[in-house]
Amino acid sequence: MEKKDIVRASKTSVKTKKEISREAKPQIEAKNENLETSKFGFAFGRMNYIYLLIGFVVIVIGFLLMLGGGSADPTVFNAEEIFSTRRIVIAPIVVLSGFIFVIFAIMKKPTEIIQ
Repeated sequence: MEKKDIVRASKTSVKTKKEISREAKPQIEAKNENLETSKFGFAFGRMNYIYLLIGFVVIVIGFLLMLGGGSADPTVFNAEEIFSTRRIVIAPIVVLSGFIFVIFAIMKKPTEIIQ
């Protein structure tokens, strides 16, 4: 085989970057179409929104647990009521767990595939 034949064979088998991207584009678009989460273009799937709602409810419950401790008389300071375990320990843990749950709901990949 001559050197010219080798050069011709290598030129015909090498594809340019444009040709490769044209071939890959339909495959990428088809894959993206199958991963759509909603017919209406929502950012998350149905379960993500349910998890977000649950997380927000848990956060609200945590803040409701922090309520109270006030006194009718402004000159009276009731330390046991203000610094109770419910307000200082339990409520912040509930709020933090709600925020963690919301982060999970945002980061979770939707599993629903539209055909």
